[in-house]
Amino acid sequence: MARGAVVYEDFCMNCHMPNGEGVPKAFPPLAKADYLMNKRLESIKAVKYGLSGEITVNGVVYNSTMAALGLSDSEVADVMNFVLNSWGNDDGKIVTAAEVSKIEP
Repeated sequence: MARGAVVYEDFCMNCHMPNGEGVPKAFPPLAKADYLMNKRLESIKAVKYGLSGEITVNGVVYNSTMAALGLSDSEVADVMNFVLNSWGNDDGKIVTAAEVSKIEP
């Protein structure tokens, strides 16, 4: 969690905000986000490779671009574990670097 918090502060916080609530109509929330809970593979893939196109989070459609951040598989796992267990999210399943390494673009 501590390593993930550092990655979040360095790479994610500017868009998704310190509290994970995102920016309405621009950047989706990570706090209490159904997308994260229901689309694990897609969420990890977005952090690893970036994301563009339309997604729906908590019933709201977002259509912006998230650039690939250039994170290592370990950093992706750390930040995913931080996000999946913060701000009302309670995934309970640890993301590992081995899991991240198997995800293809």
